[in-house]
Amino acid sequence: MATLEIKNLHVEVEGKKILKGVNLTISEGETVALLGPNGHGKSTLLNAIMGHPRYTVTDGEILFDGKDIKSLSVDERARLGLFLGMQSPAEVPGVSNSDFLRAAINAKSEKPISTYKFYKMLDTATKDLKMPFDLATRSLNEGFSGGEKKRNEMLQLILLEPKIAMLDEIDSGLDVDAIQSVSETINREKEKGRGFLIISHYARLFDLVSPTRAVVIINGRIALDGGPELIKRIDQTGYEFIKTEYGIEIQKEEADMNDVSIGTCAVREAIK
Repeated sequence: MATLEIKNLHVEVEGKKILKGVNLTISEGETVALLGPNGHGKSTLLNAIMGHPRYTVTDGEILFDGKDIKSLSVDERARLGLFLGMQSPAEVPGVSNSDFLRAAINAKSEKPISTYKFYKMLDTATKDLKMPFDLATRSLNEGFSGGEKKRNEMLQLILLEPKIAMLDEIDSGLDVDAIQSVSETINREKEKGRGFLIISHYARLFDLVSPTRAVVIINGRIALDGGPELIKRIDQTGYEFIKTEYGIEIQKEEADMNDVSIGTCAVREAIK
């Protein structure tokens, strides 16, 4: 069973300290909800784990199956079994989606996948995602809507079969049907033993995928690590209780940040 262990992780972005000593362990088979106000380090944590060059690790360890992977490139971390579904996937003109996916699969395999097997896998995965097959033949994310980009991230997850998948607001910008499709995909992958670390501001997604744990990051550190009941409490009351009950002053990055619950947005009522 693969285990991702973060020890005393400190991360800077363009000289600004974001993570200030994060400790977190995730194993295959777990689904962990990563919560916290905007600007407190959620996306930074996922990007640092995956090896994004913009995020500088200044101290601490990122261990995957006991091996410190900080010196490994992004593709080497992916080969080990890590995956990051990005919040804003990049468009890559001139590179077809199918060519990209096939190359990624081959990079993790001992021998190249056959054309027949690849397109059979692709056909099955796009049907599971209720995604038009022709998206797979277009340039990678070029001209895709926000929802199509997010489904394409999930398509990559299905085909690459990571051990632990990190999803950064994979549900943002999706309509009700698309959120349902994404959640069904996550649940199917959970049944295969996949581990998940999921960022979302919508309680709806967490209701559909039933996390086993909830972790709250405040001021660049893990403030709480507990059961899924934390999700409901934060959705109902926001983060203010962390100050009153745990004595943690919440640094504000934007106006009224502490009053924002998981589902506070224009689509909250629409997706109930």
